[in-house]
Parts: sequence; structure tokens; C-alpha cells
Amino acid sequence: MTAASLRGRVDAVVIGTSAGGVEALSRILPALPPALAVPILIVIHLPRDRDSLLPQIFQPKCARPVCEAEDKEPIAPGTVYFAPPDYHLLVDAGPQLALSSDPLVNFSRPSIDVLFESAADTFGERLAAVLLTGANHDGAAGLEAVHRAGGVTVVQDPADAQVPVMVESALRSTAADFVMTLTQIERLLETLDVEKSA
Repeated sequence: MTAASLRGRVDAVVIGTSAGGVEALSRILPALPPALAVPILIVIHLPRDRDSLLPQIFQPKCARPVCEAEDKEPIAPGTVYFAPPDYHLLVDAGPQLALSSDPLVNFSRPSIDVLFESAADTFGERLAAVLLTGANHDGAAGLEAVHRAGGVTVVQDPADAQVPVMVESALRSTAADFVMTLTQIERLLETLDVEKSA
């Protein structure tokens, strides 16, 4: 599989990250092309007892709409959604977003695994999942679910990750389609842009 072969075959992208994630997303999200047609759903581990400022931080830097996910909200093309603090973010039929206060998964709510697994159920082989820097094992099971569903799996190169524990854990359990630096991930996401909407 090559980056060029992904043109037109991805309907949604899910991204999971933890420690070092704000810095990694500060590289990736501003690089998204204005013509991006696919939605991007993001879980980043944040303190559960404080409001998230991520949409306010990233919207001025991005060419695409950036917002905090809301329950039962239809998923709009080209929009970047962040999971709100203390809620799992899921994908339901529609496709639409769903929020859940179910128990913590891998000590986390929102959990990367919960997002990846529910998105894999909905989008199947037309999903791309990207796992970035982080300090725990959340995301490994979710990435494996995406792989089993035939989706595209992308893992940040551990040597490029600020905290490599999360990506190393995932790579031990799943043979990722792509193991890439942040710069390479930026270029990969650029290949998803206008072809799908043409």
C-alpha cells in the first residue's frame, strides 16, 4: 500500500494521542489542505475536570472548521472534531457522533480505543486511523480493530514521538500499514483531500 493508493478510498480519519499530543497536532492540523473532504475525529487525553481549549487553540491555525464534538451531531465533511473532556467519543450509524460517560478505558475517558473501535464498526475499510505520541497503552486495541475491519493504520515512528510508549505498544500488537514521522503523516493526509470530493 502506498500513500497515493489512498486517494478516494478513505471516508473518515480518526487520530489518537496523549502525552506530547498537542505539539504533534500543532504540526499536523495546520497542514490540512483547505479542500479536505474527509472528517477528522480526535481523542487526546486531557484532564477530565477542566474544559478543553483545543478548538479555540486550533481553529485560528487551521483551514478547516474545528469544534468540540456534540452528542448526536451528524458528521460533516472536512470538519475536525475533538472529544470533550470526560466523555468517550464514538461514531454511530448515520454517521453521527455519540458521547458516552461509560467507565474509563485504559484509565482514560475519552479513550482512543473506544473511538477507533466504534469508527471501525461504522466506516470499515474506508477508515484511516492515526496513532501518535503518548505515555500509555490506549489505542493498541483500537488500531487492531481498524486493521481487522480492513481500514488503514498509521503509527507515528517511535523515534519521532515525543513519548513513544503508546506507539510502541500498538506496533507490538498490530502490523501498521504506515510507520511515519509527523512530516510524512502530514503528506499522507494531504493525499486524502480533493480526490474524494471530485
